[in-house]
Amino acid sequence: MSASDSGYNEQDTPKKTASDRQGKSAAGRRHSLIRELVETKGFVTIDQLAREFEVTPQTIRRDINMLSNAGLIQRFHGGAGIASSTENVAYSDRKILCFKEKQKIARMVAKQIPDHASLFINIGTTTEATAHALFHHKKLRVITNNLNVASIMSTNENFEVIVAGGLVRPRDCGIIGEATIDFIQQFRVDYGIIGISGIDQDGTLLDFDYREVRAARAIIDSSRKVFLVADHTKFGRNALVRLGNIGEITALFTDRQPPASLVEVMGQTGVELFVA
Repeated sequence: MSASDSGYNEQDTPKKTASDRQGKSAAGRRHSLIRELVETKGFVTIDQLAREFEVTPQTIRRDINMLSNAGLIQRFHGGAGIASSTENVAYSDRKILCFKEKQKIARMVAKQIPDHASLFINIGTTTEATAHALFHHKKLRVITNNLNVASIMSTNENFEVIVAGGLVRPRDCGIIGEATIDFIQQFRVDYGIIGISGIDQDGTLLDFDYREVRAARAIIDSSRKVFLVADHTKFGRNALVRLGNIGEITALFTDRQPPASLVEVMGQTGVELFVA
């Protein structure tokens, strides 16, 4: 049987094949660039990648799934990062990652803090955003192991700012160590405001530095109410050190609805949820 008898058109084949090759080539270039961005920034969101490559979020999700299945990057809720549970994203990158979302979270938290309150504020870029949002409160007494928070809040003459002693971590001006824990344990405050690096699906709170975790643990134990501030990129993100369980906090402040499994755990333990 001839090609014409079978309905086969030879002229159609090169066009289709060239189109396929072009599509695969574009996807391949995009995959390489996604890997480069992840390696450079440590974490990138789906929305960021969709804007960067001018494609739909669905396309980016497929890209991330393919790269993750190949073991080249780590898929997280809302984005992709380096496949590591032992090293956090650089502080300079974390300061700009989800910057607007962190500001929204911070404003939500500030509305829940009354004037004349005492509070702990720990290490993290979202807690630093919260310090900015609290700036126009009156007569706050703030205890912190974060020199950036101390710098922000000490310029308000109405505040009393107390800085914990200990080892200053150069990369983010966090204060850690045994002296820090001993200092924190001397107080009992109205509110503890803490950040976190990752929240597992079962509600486990995770971070990268065990010394930072011990300081955060002391804050939880020394606060009447504990507010956890975490943007959506922390949901499902892996980290090495266990801080505790989300059931130990009073409320979670975030910018997107958490995964259903996490919401269920929060409902069972009575944790309030605030979504910007």
